[in-house]
Amino acid sequence: PKLRAGNNTGNKPIIFACFIEILSYYCLTLQAMKPITHTFLIAAIAMVTTGCIRKEPLNAECDIIAATLPGDVMSQNAAIRNSEVTLFVKKGTDKSALAPEFILTEGATIDPPSGTVRNFDVPQRYTVTAEDKIWQKTYTVWVNEPGITLSYDFEHVRQQQSSRYSYDIFYEIGPDGNESFSWASGNAGYAMTGQGSSDPASFPTYQSDNGIDGKCAAMTTRITGLFGNLRNSPLAAGSLFIGEFKVNLSNTLLSTRFGRPFDRKPLRLSGYYRYTPGEMYYKLNESLSNKLEAVPGKIDEFNIYGVMFERTADVEYLNGTNVQTSPNVVALARFNDGERIPTETWRTFSLPFVYLKEIDMEKLENGQYSISIVMSSSIDGDLFSGAPGSTLMVDQVVLTCEE
Repeated sequence: PKLRAGNNTGNKPIIFACFIEILSYYCLTLQAMKPITHTFLIAAIAMVTTGCIRKEPLNAECDIIAATLPGDVMSQNAAIRNSEVTLFVKKGTDKSALAPEFILTEGATIDPPSGTVRNFDVPQRYTVTAEDKIWQKTYTVWVNEPGITLSYDFEHVRQQQSSRYSYDIFYEIGPDGNESFSWASGNAGYAMTGQGSSDPASFPTYQSDNGIDGKCAAMTTRITGLFGNLRNSPLAAGSLFIGEFKVNLSNTLLSTRFGRPFDRKPLRLSGYYRYTPGEMYYKLNESLSNKLEAVPGKIDEFNIYGVMFERTADVEYLNGTNVQTSPNVVALARFNDGERIPTETWRTFSLPFVYLKEIDMEKLENGQYSISIVMSSSIDGDLFSGAPGSTLMVDQVVLTCEE
């Protein structure tokens, strides 16, 4: 019964003793065996003995788990994604002399050290070294006040790469020439399915050369393969949104964290789109082997909308379960039914923000509201339903705000 604890290192002496006893009995009952049996016994005992006394390997992880700033200057928790950390501070914070403090994976160190005063009028770089001193990771750390760039042309991407895949991460440049913020997508989750390749266009969200003038953002609904089937998520809609994506395997809809601090009153979301629905629409059916049930005659639709909400102690972000329904939602800009028209050429859209609640100007000034723009190639992507191949392209999106 003591062995039922599994791989607990405290059980190693018990496992060793039992193993030796079994081997001894084995050899006593097979005394006539050839000398190779004794060789096997010696080798086996050496192997188990070595396993019992071998030291645990040093940690190879080199991640920033959390980041904070001393004092009461942060407006919300830091956003940590890939090799980026964004610290959100209250309006008017002096960014020229801040000393971020970091929590790292066990045994890791950071250079410059946690608590070092630096000038965050420009982004700063940190290098995290794992406990084993072999692996390193470089992070870029931004400090942002409430507010984001208000026009988006999707000309800027960088790649998140591994030995097996590469996908695009869109980012925006602010008026000061520095990076304003990075868009989030579900590409990191799709990477886990093994369906993506070294071509970023094999992922659900990627940059296209076919923009109105230059590049644009493209989103395509894709099949997720065996990995997705096992998790009852056979489709992945292409998506792009303001916020962050953190993989949550227990509930995929919680992976999306919508919103960034915003201190202006949005009036309208406008831009251009092209949309081609896939040939066959499927809905999720968990009883089928491939989890996809064809729905003949149903045409897939895209989705584009804006949402503004109030951040509270228990609602820092919205997610895939409540992004349009949370009681914290203040205003929505979205298409009406029947307005999402497929088109092979660029078509304009202009969506007014409809306010569900009055804006508290003091809260707005203090950056206690957040905003997100959300785009998806399949409107039912949160239900893992849609048409594989459905493609939405967007360009020259503008968020118009009250002066």
